[in-house]
Amino acid sequence: MRILEVKDKPAKQLFLDVVDQIYSDDLNYVRPFDGMIEEVFSEEENSFFKHGVATRFLLMDSKEKVVGRIAAFVNYKKASGYQQPTGGVGFFECINDEQAAFTLFDAAKGWLERHGMQAMDGPINFGENDMFWGLLVEGYSKPGFGMQYNPPYYKVFFENYGFKPYFEQITNHLDLTKPFPERFWKIARWVVQKPDFEFKHFTWKDADRFLDDFVTIYNDAWQFHENFTPIDIATLRKVMEKSKSFMMEELIWYAYHNGEPIGFIVMFPDINQVIKDFNGKLTLLNKLKFFWRIYRKAISRTRVVVLGVRPRFQRSGIESGLFWHLRDVVERNPQIKEMELSWVGDFNPKMRALQESLGAVFGKKHITYRFLFDASVDLGVKATTIPVDTKYKKENG
Repeated sequence: MRILEVKDKPAKQLFLDVVDQIYSDDLNYVRPFDGMIEEVFSEEENSFFKHGVATRFLLMDSKEKVVGRIAAFVNYKKASGYQQPTGGVGFFECINDEQAAFTLFDAAKGWLERHGMQAMDGPINFGENDMFWGLLVEGYSKPGFGMQYNPPYYKVFFENYGFKPYFEQITNHLDLTKPFPERFWKIARWVVQKPDFEFKHFTWKDADRFLDDFVTIYNDAWQFHENFTPIDIATLRKVMEKSKSFMMEELIWYAYHNGEPIGFIVMFPDINQVIKDFNGKLTLLNKLKFFWRIYRKAISRTRVVVLGVRPRFQRSGIESGLFWHLRDVVERNPQIKEMELSWVGDFNPKMRALQESLGAVFGKKHITYRFLFDASVDLGVKATTIPVDTKYKKENG
């Protein structure tokens, strides 16, 4: 077996096509759009290259057949914020052969060491953590768009190599054909009737203002997350533009207090339900199929990508108020029957409690692993838990 670094167009295509042999018999798997993957590794498209580097590797067997792939990257904005400078690995795919998997991990590790790293997290994305993040270890059902999906045997590869769980990610599912708990609606009704609070859904007409409000809320609400870095508005704008063909304005809601942005929920239709037969290709025929299926309302599931409330207004029922307004949207769109709440880390107990109050049930579990290059270092380190009362912490320094 030999490692080949991806540097030309043929190698890029081989990198994309590895999944065809790995998932040939898996009825749940949905191949991501090839263009989405390529954008991750494009310096023109991915703003993370402004403060990072990335590469890709293929593993060839003795017959020069591709049997695996892996990517390695360094986000310098975050890397030095850990006790050991930490890079990342992702887009890992491999045949069921531990030696092959270890060869790929070694290639990524060596590259990261040459770039000054002492640890690596994986599998993660060279981008925001709402896409391709974590290893699926429980709940091998149909994946939501952008959610990591992989064979069960990958868990053995990661753990036998020496990766240790850094944090767990839980995805819950909400059956929208069943009523929410009455206590939840009682709180929501109380919140939406308060005159100081106002709720508005996203519109493209006022997109610039809504995106600015998103940044304001996000950078305040996420400040207690470990190794936090502010969101890049250019990246946010690009994501929204690329989602325009299938997003629903009324599935994105904002909360305001006396005109000040304080919370949001962003939910997208799960287009994995209509692109499974595209095999990652957005050809003219597939585009026509896509828009026809959207028009026919073939999507019955949505995915909550992000939900956040500024610390000063947490524990004020704002999340309930946001869901209150989504209720009317769902009633007007009876084809929407399920909501995927993905994902919440074990470092965020408040959000897990909120999902339980909604009546959500377990759907999937992913794990983000960390591997320290120096085996003598204590491997017991876990991601820092977000304080339950960030409102108190914010106001009291």
